[in-house]
Amino acid sequence: MKRIVVLLGTRPEVIKLAPVIKELKRRKRYFKVYVIATGQHREMADSFLKHFNIKVDFNLNIMKENQTLTEITSGILAKFEKEVCDKYHPDLIMVQGDTTTAFTAALAAFYRKIKIAHVEAGLRTSDKYSPFPEEMNRRMISCVADFNFAPTKISAKNLACEGHAGKSVFLTGNTIVDALRAYSRLLGKKIISGPDGCGKMILITMHRRENFGRPSEDVCGAVLKILDKYRDVFFRIPVHPNPNIKRVIEKYFGGNERIIVSGPVAYDEMLRLINSAYIIMTDSGGIQEEAPAFGKPVLVLREKTERPEGVFAGVAKLVGTNSSKIVRSVSSLVDSPAEYRKMAKSRNPYGDGKASSRIADILEKVL
Repeated sequence: MKRIVVLLGTRPEVIKLAPVIKELKRRKRYFKVYVIATGQHREMADSFLKHFNIKVDFNLNIMKENQTLTEITSGILAKFEKEVCDKYHPDLIMVQGDTTTAFTAALAAFYRKIKIAHVEAGLRTSDKYSPFPEEMNRRMISCVADFNFAPTKISAKNLACEGHAGKSVFLTGNTIVDALRAYSRLLGKKIISGPDGCGKMILITMHRRENFGRPSEDVCGAVLKILDKYRDVFFRIPVHPNPNIKRVIEKYFGGNERIIVSGPVAYDEMLRLINSAYIIMTDSGGIQEEAPAFGKPVLVLREKTERPEGVFAGVAKLVGTNSSKIVRSVSSLVDSPAEYRKMAKSRNPYGDGKASSRIADILEKVL
């Protein structure tokens, strides 16, 4: 029986690793699974863990207010080695995505010569500072990973171009589709309504480091212009707990009845928000992948995306944070039913819902 430590701590990590954890735990004959939380987004992660009924075996509690990337990296290196590697003696460390904690845990595992699995490997923008530091986190994890689980053909090709082709790269699909299918009973329930006379909800989520400061203020400025232009539109904004985003939202949107601001929401509530939205504006990678399952147009609040599949499929559009460009893009969708239908394709280019079983099958054979 192989001992697998799965590291998670953010909303996307919990959602995308939950179906993998369940599949590995189902195969009790082959795997003993330990779930280690980082404490990175404590309130958000705890809510999602509860929803997916996942028990945490240990919490590293690494997060402190406004700590630097250097402090996160140095702190988790020491903690992970002493409190995870020495305690659980894993045969494999599994990480997902692009967080600094995922990279640092992979590095700690490499130093101990423990095998490493990277779920959602190979996503690239080819700009090391966009997103920062996520792009380089992804690249560096790939260099030490023994199993790079690529979600799409494009991500697998990216890995091949970097010299990772061969026995370490496996095309699996994206586990977020597994999570969506597992909880498909939530789709279509409780359509969320807005203030009287407002029939079109625009959902906004922002959390990326590169959007702190002026970029997030420009997005807020675009929102106010859209509200002036369209009287039947309202906005729903679940605010990320990071104070760099929260302060800006509170500064611009206090007291406006057509802007409904809330704290982070549970997974089922987020699915209902996505399903109820007319348009989605986001810098989130996960929501770029989730929205196509609902046939919702996505305006990506970034200059570059490591998920070009949605753009190629026509269900997402890069708009950045320029206020005028955002207003034009929203106006195009609101004013033109043809343009809206063109983007609102209920086709998800990210997988078939079987990624978790493929990952478990691979590890069962080669670990």
